[in-house]
Amino acid sequence: MSEHDLERRVEELESQLAFQDELHAQLNKVVARQDRELALLIAQVEVLAARLKDLGDTVSSGPGDSGDEAPPHY
Repeated sequence: MSEHDLERRVEELESQLAFQDELHAQLNKVVARQDRELALLIAQVEVLAARLKDLGDTVSSGPGDSGDEAPPHY
């Protein structure tokens, strides 16, 4: 292998490394953004689950369950 071939291969490897470094940086940004979005979505689901539970508790303990009240058509 000649010196010229060796230099060309080294330049190609350096070019590939630069591309991979840039790609790595971009993917890091995407992963960080997705981590923030996931944390926000988890918090929103927890809030909605609590609201749904409260709503279920309200419905199950509402006035229609007492049995003492007359139906609305009376």
